Amino acid sequence: MTASSEASGRALYRAEQVRELDRRTIAAGIAGFALMQRAAAAAFQVLREAWPEARSLSVLCGAGNNGGDGHVLAALAAAEGWAVQRVALKPVEALTGDARQAADMATAAGVGLEPWRPGLTLAGEVVVDALLGTGLAGEVRGDFREAIAAINAAERPVLAIDIPSGVHADTGAELGVAVKATRTVTFIGDKLGLHTGRAPALTGEVIFRGLDAPGSAAADMLPAAELLHRDAIAAALPPRPRDAHKGDAGHALVLGGAPGFGGAALLAAEHAARLGAGKVSLATAPEHVTASLVRRPEVMVHGVRGAADLGELPSQADVLVVGPGLGQGSWGQAMLQAALDAARPLVVDADALNLLASRFVGLSRDDWLLTPHPGEAGRLLGTSAAEVEADRPAAAAELQRRYGGTVVLKGTGSLIAGPSGLAVCPYGNPGMASGGMGDALSGILGALLAQGLDGETAARVGVMVHALAADEAAAAGGQRGLLAGDLASCARILVNPTMGE
Repeated sequence: MTASSEASGRALYRAEQVRELDRRTIAAGIAGFALMQRAAAAAFQVLREAWPEARSLSVLCGAGNNGGDGHVLAALAAAEGWAVQRVALKPVEALTGDARQAADMATAAGVGLEPWRPGLTLAGEVVVDALLGTGLAGEVRGDFREAIAAINAAERPVLAIDIPSGVHADTGAELGVAVKATRTVTFIGDKLGLHTGRAPALTGEVIFRGLDAPGSAAADMLPAAELLHRDAIAAALPPRPRDAHKGDAGHALVLGGAPGFGGAALLAAEHAARLGAGKVSLATAPEHVTASLVRRPEVMVHGVRGAADLGELPSQADVLVVGPGLGQGSWGQAMLQAALDAARPLVVDADALNLLASRFVGLSRDDWLLTPHPGEAGRLLGTSAAEVEADRPAAAAELQRRYGGTVVLKGTGSLIAGPSGLAVCPYGNPGMASGGMGDALSGILGALLAQGLDGETAARVGVMVHALAADEAAAAGGQRGLLAGDLASCARILVNPTMGE
């Protein structure tokens, strides 16, 4: 992939689409077994680069082409003098097609073969997972379940071929049990399910190899999603003109901070200011005004007891951020109603989302950006957080269909569903599991909308900036103890990508 195409993101596909790419590649003149050999060679190269000191392998092979890749890799390793333990979950005599040819190749190369049995010791310094491929749809059972448990219990580095066994290739869900890989090398077309939900905790580093498949194979195929790349930040945020003034950078108004819940709104307002909005106003409960003035005097704070106190403030802003610390009582309901009546683009988060689900039912707009976590998404869809997590891409797409605008489904591998389709953010870290992170994101998104980005672009860029800022802050001080307030200074650098030029 060229640098320019990487900047626009990598295409992600569903399992059936990848199978179609396989078929088209074979129809273009590359034999299926030759493609299998390319995949195994690519995987073996990744393995050698990752663990250069290793000289022994345990390769666990399943029944299909994924297992065939494992058999060929075993043959390649043996040819280079590695000690190879080859374990079969299905007898060679029961294999057919390319998988049988691959198993016979490994046998002809002198690689031993032993059937899987409970209690089998995995002897290799590195374990290769070639058990189950992208066709898996139901819960893992029987011998495969036991073999996966043995891999995970072995406490060895693991290379997963194409996908960790037990991960759903479309949704990223764990199907009962799954291999926890150190690296995953995936082929032909990158899989959507590798990058969201449970999967990122199981894949380790994901490495894509196209196997020199003809580019024309995917020419008429609409990808399931786009894997975002940080270079898109610079493309969306060019340097400002020398004569720019604060009016050019927009006015963001944060509505939030019900009595007793001021911190969330202050975080959102501060991040809106740090991310470049020309003016930031905060409408919050009166008791939070002093704290805002002390913490960030650049924010124009207004103490409001109800909607009547807002006056013309909503109509004077270019974008409204509603939800952080909003509460679901009468104060929060009044603020949300005022935001909805203002006829301005909206960022809707936190309790504003819960109010949409419970008291403002049936609304749909093209000019808002909704940012639910799985629990809020479940309430908006009338389902549970667990059901949302079971198929995050479907949930994000359904939220966008019902509510319009652009939807950010937060979580590992955050999803952005907008008018042009689905995108996945590959950045972020577990340190983000702390209070206030969503409020920081709301402020970031509000600032980008205020500066003129359309909703979908603001969502894609903002989610990346938020996640990358967390990565930078974690790199400097560690993941544990990472606070939402730590992101602002890192995010400011990210939205000035040409600063050093």
